[in-house]
Amino acid sequence: MGEVLILVLRSRRFVIGGVLFLTVLAFGVIGPRITDKDPFQMVGGLFDSPSEKAVLGTDNLGRDVLTQLMYGTGTSLLIGFVAGLVATAIGVTIGTVAGFKGGTIDELLMGCTNILITIPSIVVLILLSVAIRSRSAMVMGVIIGITSWPWTARAVRAQTSSLKTREHVDLARISGYTTAELIVKEILPYMFSYIFMAFILQFSGGITNEATLSMLGLGPFQTISLGVMLHWALLWEAVRTGAWWAFLPPVLFLAITSFSLMLINAGLDEIFNPKLRKS
Repeated sequence: MGEVLILVLRSRRFVIGGVLFLTVLAFGVIGPRITDKDPFQMVGGLFDSPSEKAVLGTDNLGRDVLTQLMYGTGTSLLIGFVAGLVATAIGVTIGTVAGFKGGTIDELLMGCTNILITIPSIVVLILLSVAIRSRSAMVMGVIIGITSWPWTARAVRAQTSSLKTREHVDLARISGYTTAELIVKEILPYMFSYIFMAFILQFSGGITNEATLSMLGLGPFQTISLGVMLHWALLWEAVRTGAWWAFLPPVLFLAITSFSLMLINAGLDEIFNPKLRKS
């Protein structure tokens, strides 16, 4: 454990990415709990510029942009987290079973996976979002997650196919382990680093996909996210009118969040891959 901690602290990418992400997380989680403003409360007029009353100005309905940014960041992070969990869970399950069982099961599962990969996920996301009547943050996360797992499944399947031929798996099989026990005790622990990295990528992708859907008007109902803020800004032509405070903050937070997660993923790759470590 001590060696891992030393490697983590030595990874500049992981440290910088972690600090950036924790800052965004604190802003989105703690911010709404310490502010006395409601994100839907009108505090001014149409696109009022930043002032003491509204530090980041107001939006198209006179609502405080800073307050919306706090709530919107928390919602986007929640959607990304749920999407990452769902996509990773499905991808790891299908990829592990396919790689370990092989044969007909492998061909069937990977055949379905390859078919889904050929279908643009954004098209499926749009169709599902239109079909669902109540799009809460949790529902949005699940929808994004169930359309994002194929690439993870393919990668995990390759890892499992390699691991199942290792000596420790053969010894466990001779000892009488069941298939489930072999997968849980002898396969998955050796893929933990890769699974965690896959989750980080799915997390980042979930946030981006939510923003894309929300900008198309298919975001979560009765709540605010970074994508919803951009949808309102585009709809009311904030760019044309020069109301930079209505669209630039959510864009920056989306960029910072994605960048921090990319740095964390690169740092994890550096930590778990000896060839990438700096001497």
